[in-house]
Amino acid sequence: MIKLTNVHKSFGAQAVLNGLCLEIPDGQITAVIGPSGEGKSVLLKHIIGLMKPDSGEVEIDGESIINIRRSKLNGIREKFGMLFQNAALFDSMSVFDNVAFPLQEKTRLSKSEIVKRVNSALEHVGLRNVNGKYPDELSGGMKKRVGLARALLLDPKIILFDEPTTGLDPVIKRAIHQLIKETHEKFGFTAVIVSHEIPEIFDIAQNVAMLYQGKILQIGTSDEIKNSTHPVVKQFISGSLEGPIQLL
Repeated sequence: MIKLTNVHKSFGAQAVLNGLCLEIPDGQITAVIGPSGEGKSVLLKHIIGLMKPDSGEVEIDGESIINIRRSKLNGIREKFGMLFQNAALFDSMSVFDNVAFPLQEKTRLSKSEIVKRVNSALEHVGLRNVNGKYPDELSGGMKKRVGLARALLLDPKIILFDEPTTGLDPVIKRAIHQLIKETHEKFGFTAVIVSHEIPEIFDIAQNVAMLYQGKILQIGTSDEIKNSTHPVVKQFISGSLEGPIQLL
């Protein structure tokens, strides 16, 4: 389980996370929704230990990742895969080398075994005969698939998705969402997805958490959040949330 307790994070005078509490269950897809600029990507960076809170606690499988040795933090990070908003592919490297990079950096597998695993990962995301292509030769959707193949390669327990469908047309968005759902069903990882895609994200997430003004306003199943009576949640889902609402 991923657990954040009373997490505060500010940048200068701007408070981004303001006493945030969130529990993310194992083996399920949890989506974090909310308006732009509310700190959703900052939340992901706290989960993987790229940022430290000003105060509060972040735990992965019951183990705090605050103020631990770098070597121990790196060991915990091996549980994670991550699909970045722009797929974060290396432009100067082929598709094969982009996907193989984690294996080449972190394992001593033979070249033949790396080839086998890379090809298998690419097939899992529906890509064939693209090993020699470079990122600028790929469509946006293909780049996302390559990024997902790389994220899956080390069989992570947890995968973080930072706006995985940003910039894609509606047809490709649906395809990427379906791919995330299918790969989750196949591999059973814990998924945390930061997304603006309303209502599409409700079709793949078991749990949805609404982030607003640095706090989780509500978390529940997709149906519970879709039918929420909380005024901010209702307005965000309906697309009518304009400006801050004073929370009591």
